[in-house]
Amino acid sequence: VNEGFSGGEKKRHEILQMELLKPKIAILDETDSGLDVDALKVVSEGVNRARETSDLGVLLITHYTRILRYIKPDFVHVFVDGRIAEQGGPELADRLEDEGYDRFLVPA
Repeated sequence: VNEGFSGGEKKRHEILQMELLKPKIAILDETDSGLDVDALKVVSEGVNRARETSDLGVLLITHYTRILRYIKPDFVHVFVDGRIAEQGGPELADRLEDEGYDRFLVPA
């Protein structure tokens, strides 16, 4: 289906599929990876539009907060070694951006 598409084109196409197929939940695993700012905005607008026009639940997995400038989370969960180490609201993502993840690392 995505043959010959660039990485950004594939991600935009996936969001279009999500809007057309109207699933109950979308798992977006590092959707922001490899996207330039313009593509990130387009993808985010598609996710937001799908959320606003349906009962779509979104599980957004990311290592960076830049996508959260465009998609506002209801909840933020920090996973360490497969477990939830901390959870909170959008402010937790801002705190992680400012402070980093060092407090979650176990000294060697």
